[in-house]
This record gives sequence, structure tokens and C-alpha cells, in this order.
Amino acid sequence: MSTTDAVPKLKPLQLGVLLILMAEAREVTNSELGTLAGFTLTGQERVDLEKRGLVESRKVGRGLAFQLTEQGWHFCKQLHNTDVNVGNSRVARSIFVLLGGLHRSLDRLRVSHAEFFKPLPDGATGGDDVEGLVRSAYSTLADAPGAWVGLADLREHLGGLDRAAVDEALRALVRQEGVRIIPVANTKALEPRDRAAALRIGGEDNHVLAIGPT
Repeated sequence: MSTTDAVPKLKPLQLGVLLILMAEAREVTNSELGTLAGFTLTGQERVDLEKRGLVESRKVGRGLAFQLTEQGWHFCKQLHNTDVNVGNSRVARSIFVLLGGLHRSLDRLRVSHAEFFKPLPDGATGGDDVEGLVRSAYSTLADAPGAWVGLADLREHLGGLDRAAVDEALRALVRQEGVRIIPVANTKALEPRDRAAALRIGGEDNHVLAIGPT
């Protein structure tokens, strides 16, 4: 069964979770879902989304954290074109109109949904300082400007820096000229530390960083 065929059978809460995960473009915990939307993803509704291949989860502390799979991103991008039964909900119908307008605009600008929703650094959290530390660590580890450095080595070099802050800085850096963060071609060669250090962007794990000369 395709995701398009399966859409009408999704519950409103499941659709809400998918839209939140797209808008946040990152891993979101159940606790955060509760804060953002007043509900959490549990039980059969969670199992169903995972079986459909739209969402993946992992244990974080005592709870779960979720993010869209590649198929989940594709699903959300096409949601505006799908015949979803939202009943008489005016709010839901308005949201689907908004999704349609968003899709047309991004298509015209040739910007992906993942890139559009990618989180930006919050100046109040010291994001600029972390960016500087990431650049400094890269300069220390790289053989030359533009050389590839594994994110596992980068995170190890940064020591006790908060992972979320480092992820935020990396996502901000990749928007800048000369900065690239990509997955490795041969995933079989990845070690467990490389997989653990991967940065999730647009439903894809990325493992290496390159910063060219400025």
C-alpha cells in the first residue's frame, strides 16, 4: 500500500505529529510534542506510523524521540494533493490550503521542504559562539581547508559541548558559502561512532564536514 492510499486512514493526531515533525525538521521528543501541541505519540498510533515507514523513533531517557523518515518527508510534501477526510474542520481545511501555497512557493524557488524548515541558530543561546568553536575544531582536525572531517572526530574534539547546540551550529553553518555536510558513500565502512555522530538533515544521516577557505 502506498502512503497516498494510506493517508485517509491516518488519524488527526497522526497527521498533526507528521506536520510538527516537518515544521521542526529535527528530532522531537514526546515531551516536546506535549509542549508544542498538547498531545503525544504513543500506543498503536505510534506503531502504525512506524509500520508505514513515515516515522522512526529512538529511546531518549525514559521517553521516545521521533523524526520523519525519507518516506515521511515525501509524504508530507505531497499531503496537500491528497484527498484527506478532515470532516467539517475549518482549521484543518485551512491548513491544507496553506500547505498547497507553501508547496507552490518552494517549487518556484527550487527550495526543498527540508531546507526551508531547517532550524536556524538562536542568537540567545550562544549559537554564534558554538559556530566559532566548530570552525576552530575543524581547522585543527582538517589536513587543509576543504578537506573532509568526520563528525565523530569533530564531536570528540568538542568534548562536553551540548549535542543539540552543536547540531544547531552545524545546520547553520551548512547554509553558509563553502560549507558542506554530506553522508559517506560507503555506509558499510561506517563505525558505530560514525553512525552515532551523524547529523540528520532532511531525513538523511550525514557523516562528514568540509569547510573551504573564506
